Amino acid sequence: MPRAAVIWAVLLVLGMALPAPARRAPPPLHQAAEIEALVNKAADLLEAEGARAFDAFRRRGSVWRYGDVYLFVVDLRGVVLFNAAHPNREGHDLLHERDADGKQFHQNFIDAVTRFGSGWVDYMFPKPGQPVPSVKWSYVCATRVGGVEALVGAGVYVE
Repeated sequence: MPRAAVIWAVLLVLGMALPAPARRAPPPLHQAAEIEALVNKAADLLEAEGARAFDAFRRRGSVWRYGDVYLFVVDLRGVVLFNAAHPNREGHDLLHERDADGKQFHQNFIDAVTRFGSGWVDYMFPKPGQPVPSVKWSYVCATRVGGVEALVGAGVYVE
């Protein structure tokens, strides 16, 4: 069975164990595979070039940033090292930040990469340019940026 299919099967089984209001439909498999490939390529580039990769990640209309898709990088203490759509978040410790539903999603990102090396996290977050949070699923992957243990992620908004 392809890796993406196994991941989604596990997510769906876990989702069935959640209380009804907490269930959120994951993104379609084709979008999930696209995001995973993007994040895995970004992780490789970060390990090779470090923070120099941030300039490329920030460019709108590039393979790294298009539509509502953008990359973010967080160290394993919860400090945002890079966020293409929200540069005002950079340099801030957001480990304990909660989404509109009270979920500490940065902690969930860190848990996913420290336990499994990568994973999907759902949470509420505004689309770029929007004030109201929407359901977002982000894929995060462990990486290193200039010798610092970190994670890189990107996601899709699911309506």
